[in-house]
Amino acid sequence: MTAAPHDCLARNEWICGTYLSTRRHVLADAVVQHLELTAASVGIALVIAVPLALAARRRRWAAGPVLGVTTVLYTIPSLAMFSLLLPLYGLSASLVVAGLVLYSLTLLVRNILAGLRAVPEETRQAARGLGYGPWRLLFTVELPLALPAAMAGLRIATVSAVSLVTIGAIVGHGGLGNLIYAGMNTFFKAQVLTASVLCVAIAVAADLLLLGVQWLITPWVRRQRP
Repeated sequence: MTAAPHDCLARNEWICGTYLSTRRHVLADAVVQHLELTAASVGIALVIAVPLALAARRRRWAAGPVLGVTTVLYTIPSLAMFSLLLPLYGLSASLVVAGLVLYSLTLLVRNILAGLRAVPEETRQAARGLGYGPWRLLFTVELPLALPAAMAGLRIATVSAVSLVTIGAIVGHGGLGNLIYAGMNTFFKAQVLTASVLCVAIAVAADLLLLGVQWLITPWVRRQRP
């Protein structure tokens, strides 16, 4: 039997409403996994990056090794990174998260450290003159002033993670990447295009969300603008 004229799946078209209606649960599961892997990797990387950046800021000798190691990690190709981590994590979602954490560290550490270094020394001296101790100075002066640079790094790291999650399809944990790779292997046009568009949409939405968060938590930056 020949395919019905309205059967876009049978004709294997790039844009197909039937695919969306019949595969919505598959797409939803892939989107959820994509978001979970991205959030977990960036969240863990942020928890690690803040202490590393603080250590590099407080102890000048630590800045070189911290930036050097994180930069080297970022230069490792994704397939090689997953292969190196495979003996530790096996073919699991943890493997993908661990790899993305290592990639995110470079972007986060550099931007957080840049933000801390950009805090004017006279501001620190004024705070100390008012009786601020090291911890109060850090949490009420230095970190707030470093937020714009830190948030910029967080936005880049998040968008990068959204993209790199797709590589996890090689171990079966790639979110929308699973659909993209499967669709490419079978030349399933609607699946490839739909999953790719959703991946781009997640990246754009995540960037806009973080931009909105940055706008809310840095009101002093808004007031400085003409």
